[in-house]
Amino acid sequence: MSPGHTAITTPVEPVEPVEPVDPVVSCDDDCGIRDVLDRLGDKWSVLVVVQLAAGVHRFKELQRAVDGVSQRMLTLTVRRLERDGLVTRTVYPTVPPQVEYELTDLGHSLTLLVKGLADWSLAHRPRIEAARREWDAKADMPS
Repeated sequence: MSPGHTAITTPVEPVEPVEPVDPVVSCDDDCGIRDVLDRLGDKWSVLVVVQLAAGVHRFKELQRAVDGVSQRMLTLTVRRLERDGLVTRTVYPTVPPQVEYELTDLGHSLTLLVKGLADWSLAHRPRIEAARREWDAKADMPS
């Protein structure tokens, strides 16, 4: 590797100090973190949880509220969230069947973390956008 590849290429701006985070517990495997992140890191799960945090939704209401999700992807997403114990599905014996989705207590406990992520995202969005513009401008320069 050349010496140029080991240097820091982006100037580091000072950031507000944060409280130290406890070190991550060492595990032989991933301690189940990967499994949880696979579920919550997909494109639709967090958006569905955010919508259901406001209360019970019928399937079509949920589909309209989660912009861009297809019927198939929403079906897969709510099934996975139900399997993980985050969502309950209630089917009413009507014609056609009426189906409602609601967060479980476990699902509601997740909303605090999701809100924290959303708050962080809103607070830091301008800095992230500025960093992207700066990086893109540098990337567009001829070598």
